[in-house]
Amino acid sequence: MKCLIIYSHPNPASFNHAILEEVSRNLKAAGHEVVLRDLYALKFNPVLSPSDFEQLSAGKMPADVAEEQKHIKWADTLVFIHPIWWAGLPAMMKGYIDRVFLKGFAYDAGKDGIIPLLKGKKVVIFNTTGTPSEIYEKNGMFRSMNQPVESGIHGFCGLEVVLHHYFGGVPYVDDAARKRMLAQIGGLLKGI
Repeated sequence: MKCLIIYSHPNPASFNHAILEEVSRNLKAAGHEVVLRDLYALKFNPVLSPSDFEQLSAGKMPADVAEEQKHIKWADTLVFIHPIWWAGLPAMMKGYIDRVFLKGFAYDAGKDGIIPLLKGKKVVIFNTTGTPSEIYEKNGMFRSMNQPVESGIHGFCGLEVVLHHYFGGVPYVDDAARKRMLAQIGGLLKGI
């Protein structure tokens, strides 16, 4: 399987980076091809600019967007790893979606409505939260956060979300708890 990891966290010493390392290690050990797109390391520009619209209107694709789309076309499975900030996608990840998942690439519109163009690809999502999982489960926040990402972005484009896993309360747990979280990743990935 060809796996594209789209990773977003500004701190290379973060727990998200530890998740990235564990996911990469498990996928490679299972014999999968893995390509990493570390958005901060790439200095990806998340801002959809007037220049982008001008280029797109002229039938030209911004070079950095074309590069990301090339990787998405290659992949069978997209693996997103990023924190949840303020109950949603961090700006870098949201900007990636805004600039890369464009009409004509990720979806199109026809006389009968929206046409998803990324069918046949799977999505795996690993997120971290500062709030403990029990609180988000009890107050319905996980359900609220899942809807726009799983249906509004991925489902809209025809992608099938096969795993969406949250690691909760990360800043407030000890290293032993973080190690237990990381140890879950191999088993979770076997399901894909």
